[in-house]
Amino acid sequence: MPVHELAQLTWEEVRDLDREKTVAILPVGAVEAHGPHLPLETDVVIAKAMARAGGEKLAARGHPVVLLPALPYTAARFAAAFPGTITISTVTVTALIVDIARSLSQQGFRLLAIANAHLDPEHLTALTEAVKIARADRLLAVVFPDLTRKPWASRLGDEFKSGACHAGQFESSIVIAEQPALVRDDTRRSLAPNPSSLSQAIKTGKRTFAEAGGPRAYFGDPAAASSEEGRRTIAVLGSILEEAALAELKA
Repeated sequence: MPVHELAQLTWEEVRDLDREKTVAILPVGAVEAHGPHLPLETDVVIAKAMARAGGEKLAARGHPVVLLPALPYTAARFAAAFPGTITISTVTVTALIVDIARSLSQQGFRLLAIANAHLDPEHLTALTEAVKIARADRLLAVVFPDLTRKPWASRLGDEFKSGACHAGQFESSIVIAEQPALVRDDTRRSLAPNPSSLSQAIKTGKRTFAEAGGPRAYFGDPAAASSEEGRRTIAVLGSILEEAALAELKA
């Protein structure tokens, strides 16, 4: 079964989909600093890769799938001091997700699955709140596998689990696999590892990348990244999205 890009279909082609069985996947990222070697759209690149991989897995099981255009703007306050980062309020993020869910619900779609690659705490809170509101308003089901929580986090490698994983080996590998031309590779190879744990810094009340020990907006080991690791990680992210969607589809 094919995976369709919603925005590339005509309205009549969408009309003719079996929408009562169709899973809509929304890639969600951010426009924010990702070190001196990765583009501002890194999270969008990762979210789209996760959405595609998860969609292909669901389609292989016979579930109709449409991929929505990626949502690139969200709360990104940790990186706000870096030029190019665009941050919006959590209220806006939540309202936008709920409105998307409402529109899909009115058109009879079965499920909205969020392929999220941005881990700013305020952003995660906004997505969680959107899921709650959609449920309270009896819209279509919305699933959001939070990669920072169990059981998902344990499947994403040692760097991810350490919390030192913003623009490091984990994310750099995915961008190398997906969009190698976007990586400033000479710069990446020259970067020393930064073992500062962003997740631990968040727990102790730090509010910016600089406060957390990332003055160049990266954490982890970008120089250790590889396309092979990136492809493996994309497959894992796709499986996580697939499993979260299947759990709701079987409920």
